[in-house]
Amino acid sequence: MDFLAELWLPILLSGVAVFVISSVIHMVLPYHKSDFQTLPGEEKAMDVLRGLDIPPGDYYFPYVKSDEKMNSESYQTRVEQGPVGSLTIMAKGGPNMGNSLIQWFVYTLVVGIFAAYVAYNAIGPSDTYLEVFQFTGAVSFTGYALALAQQSIWYHKKWSSTLKSTFDGLIYALLTAGMFGWLWPGL
Repeated sequence: MDFLAELWLPILLSGVAVFVISSVIHMVLPYHKSDFQTLPGEEKAMDVLRGLDIPPGDYYFPYVKSDEKMNSESYQTRVEQGPVGSLTIMAKGGPNMGNSLIQWFVYTLVVGIFAAYVAYNAIGPSDTYLEVFQFTGAVSFTGYALALAQQSIWYHKKWSSTLKSTFDGLIYALLTAGMFGWLWPGL
C-alpha cells in the first residue's frame, strides 16, 4: 500500500480532472445528444409500462430461463414476431444526479488507484515521464473504455454511442496519464 501514500495526489487530481472534463463533455459538447432517440408512441408505451408497475431493473424480452424453452417453437415465434429488446427501468422521479455524480467521482478514483498500483509496481518510483504516461494511460483507458464494447456486442447499443464513449475514455485516460506523469515521485 506504499503506492497510495506516494501517489495519493495524482490519484485525487486525476479524478477531479476527469470529473470536470466529463461534465463539460456531457453538458456543453453536442456529440452525445444523438446517443438516445424518442421512443415511437412514447406516451402510449409509458402508460402501458406505468400500469405494469415494473420495479427498477434490467429486463430482456422475450425472456426465458432455460435453453430448452429458448429452443421451443412458442419462444421462437415470439422472437420472430418481435419486438426483441432490453429495457432498463429506473426508479420513479428519474436518476438521482447527486448520487450518480458521487458514484462517478468514486469510480474515477478507483481507476486512478489501479493505474497507480500497476505503474508503481511496474516501473518504480523514478522513471521517465513517458513511461509513467504510458503505463497509467493504458491502465486508465482499460478502466474507462474497454468494457464499453460489450454493450454493443451483447445488448446492441448503437456502435456510434459506444465509440463516442470510448473516445471520452481516451480523453479521460490521457488526462489521468498526464496528471500522473506531472506528479510522479522522482521526476
